[in-house]
Amino acid sequence: MDKVRAMTIFAAVAEAGSLSAAARNLGEPLTNVSRALAQLEAGLSSTLIERTTRRMVLTDAGRDYLETCRSVIEQIEAAESRITGEAGDLSGTIAITAPVAFGRMHIVPLVAAFLASFPRIDARLLLVDRIVDLIEEGIDVAVRIGELPDSSLIAKRVGTLNMVVCASPAYLDRHGVPSAIADLARRDCVTFDGLPGGTRWNFKSKRYGRNSVRVRARLSVNTADAALDAAAAGAGITRVLSYQAKAALHDGRVRTILDRFDDTAIPIHLVYRPTRTESPRVCEFVRFAAARFRASPALR
Repeated sequence: MDKVRAMTIFAAVAEAGSLSAAARNLGEPLTNVSRALAQLEAGLSSTLIERTTRRMVLTDAGRDYLETCRSVIEQIEAAESRITGEAGDLSGTIAITAPVAFGRMHIVPLVAAFLASFPRIDARLLLVDRIVDLIEEGIDVAVRIGELPDSSLIAKRVGTLNMVVCASPAYLDRHGVPSAIADLARRDCVTFDGLPGGTRWNFKSKRYGRNSVRVRARLSVNTADAALDAAAAGAGITRVLSYQAKAALHDGRVRTILDRFDDTAIPIHLVYRPTRTESPRVCEFVRFAAARFRASPALR
């Protein structure tokens, strides 16, 4: 049995969630995938995946072995990347994750430009509004917005954003433009799940210091896009990241208020595991992305 091939197939099955999906992703016949997994389990004398008619679930042994497989595969890929990189011809696949709206706006065009510059590199882009486990989901580079917790990951700061408070012109005409943070407590507000602090909005500026207010969530939604749509429809005042409000501000559907009370920069980082520093394609992507971010006036 080719152990490395079997480990690769097992990792593909675990990621895809089924034998047939893994076979399609690998371009292998289903029988080959099934046989390799069975041989691997027989050689280990352990069941790695519990199979039912509806789904496949990793056993405890399977979860533990999956981490080992990914580590081995990464080391092999890193060695191959070093060799091809030294030859001046980067190849292979890079996996990237980013928040949904930010990803559509900034990461999709960035990745497209990167692929155009490196025709032998392929990419897998995962856009989700949650913190992704880089090892568990096989991610090389993550785009993270906000302060980072302490971890063993490497982080490169590449830009900044800021928060904006905004409402529709019609709402502000009806209820008046707030002149102080405390005024927000007497207005209808639209909150969303992804906003740090929930209904307590915290502000910080060099001139006015720290301010905090508990707002009334007249409407609570689960995405920034929905919050902006509701604010544009006159439902109240909302607070989002600047990039999330860009289109609505440009179209005049909303306008910002109280800008002077919050000028704190929110960092954008590229985050990756220390083991990925051995991969020339990952290092090249980080350099490429950092240069693009730093050249963008909207991200600093």
